[in-house]
Amino acid sequence: ANGGKLLVVPQDGSHWLSMRMVLEKLSEKGHEIVAVVPDAALFLKSSQSFTVKTYSVPYTQEFVDKSY
Repeated sequence: ANGGKLLVVPQDGSHWLSMRMVLEKLSEKGHEIVAVVPDAALFLKSSQSFTVKTYSVPYTQEFVDKSY
C-alpha cells in the first residue's frame, strides 16, 4: 500500500492495545499517523511510530490511575 495520512481517535483500554499494533505496522509501511488522546489516560501513551496530540479533560492522571 502507498503511504498516506491517518488520524486516529482511539478508545482507551483493551481496544487500544490491539489498535496500537496495527498503527505500528501501518507506520512501517510509510503511513503518517496522528493519534488524538486525552491528557489523562490509562494506556494511551506516546510512540516512536506515530505522533500523539493531547487534549484536556476534566480529570487528572491520578484519578485515572486510582480508578483502575
